Amino acid sequence: MKLNVTELHEPVLFVVDMINGFAREGALADPAIAGIAPKISQLIETLPGEPVFITDEHDADAREFEAFPVHCLKGTEESAVIDELQPYVRRRIGKNSTCTFVAPEFQRFLQENGDRFTDWILAGCCTDICILQFALALQAYFNEHGSNNRVIVPADCTATYHMDDVHNAAQWQKMALDIMDASGVLVCDGIEAAPAEGKRD
Repeated sequence: MKLNVTELHEPVLFVVDMINGFAREGALADPAIAGIAPKISQLIETLPGEPVFITDEHDADAREFEAFPVHCLKGTEESAVIDELQPYVRRRIGKNSTCTFVAPEFQRFLQENGDRFTDWILAGCCTDICILQFALALQAYFNEHGSNNRVIVPADCTATYHMDDVHNAAQWQKMALDIMDASGVLVCDGIEAAPAEGKRD
């Protein structure tokens, strides 16, 4: 199922971790991640308003490094948005963990802008880690407050990494999307632009 942009209500788009450290270089990089950049560019062009880019920006002593190799240190090229999406970067929120929701800067964004948006759209990587955690936390927050907000994940704008015998990308991608769908997140195949004026399906 694809959504049409005309079906959205006051949307805001978060582009999560489309950075060099996951797509170009470093211990956790998988070049396949960059493959969704054209779809994300198309989504940005389709939606009103400016996207918010979320980027891993770890402290040197980040607690996360107890579970993952050192990656995406603050101020390094690994934390920079990939070149394909750089032209769209206006607002950027850094995080020091896998979950955007708990980042102090996102909490400020939520308090200052939460009433402006109804549909919260998540794109980027990794589907089964950062996207999944962000989506479930947002969904739980909106459930707690009884709001009419929607969390939307266009599957064609998400990806996860592949590592032979360790992390099968296709399996984890499907599992993450299924978990989000079962939790009330609106998982769709993609978001289409409005039909050209005068065009009929």
